[in-house]
Amino acid sequence: MHILEAKNITKTFGGLMALNNVSFEIKENEIFGVIGPNGAGKTTLFNVITGFHKMDRGNVTFRNEDVTGFPPYILCKKGLTRTFQIVKPLKEMTVLENVMVGAFLRTNDVEKAKTKAQETLKLMGLQNKENELAKDLTVPDMKRLELARAVATDPVLLLVDEAFAGLNTGEVQMLINILRRIREQGVTLFIIEHVMGAIMSLAERIMVLDEGEKIAEGTPEEIQANEKVLEVYLGTKNAKTHPPG
Repeated sequence: MHILEAKNITKTFGGLMALNNVSFEIKENEIFGVIGPNGAGKTTLFNVITGFHKMDRGNVTFRNEDVTGFPPYILCKKGLTRTFQIVKPLKEMTVLENVMVGAFLRTNDVEKAKTKAQETLKLMGLQNKENELAKDLTVPDMKRLELARAVATDPVLLLVDEAFAGLNTGEVQMLINILRRIREQGVTLFIIEHVMGAIMSLAERIMVLDEGEKIAEGTPEEIQANEKVLEVYLGTKNAKTHPPG
């Protein structure tokens, strides 16, 4: 069963074609990755799927419902939520309070929200920092807090935008383990990532964008052997001369 279907997603900003007829499907409970150079359209894709930007053309189906153009808060209530590449915690609130904000999507009961937040912090390995102010966290812990706040909303599909950026090898492996545990709880993951080692070990399927176009899709092994992908990443193509995907 496909939990998400995107068809012919097209988005322009003025004269810039950010996304050009991008189509793909994500299976329920899989980890689906999207990679591509800077400016390829990855975050724009997240923005149009989650309702932050209005697409020019195309449609998005989530759990067999056409949700094209739905605002972010409605999509979040339906179980489609996201993290952001640039984390923005509520700095003057504690770690626990930050995650409770996410939990309040599903309940108005303070104790239930607190319990949900504490369970989520344990999943993230942040249970010992629940009383610290968010502004005092390290960058790796802020990234886990960003993820925790999204997970506390009880998503069925979680879009993760470059969570591994700036992490060292040990921190990357810790986050890989956390994402796998999230998937084990029945959450489908859609991940944008630049850290190739992380996405290649995590994702079952990967889509590659370049200059707003889909140029490849397949297993990590297929992507690593794909000539178009190698051209993009090794710099052996002439700008704007590759055939569209």
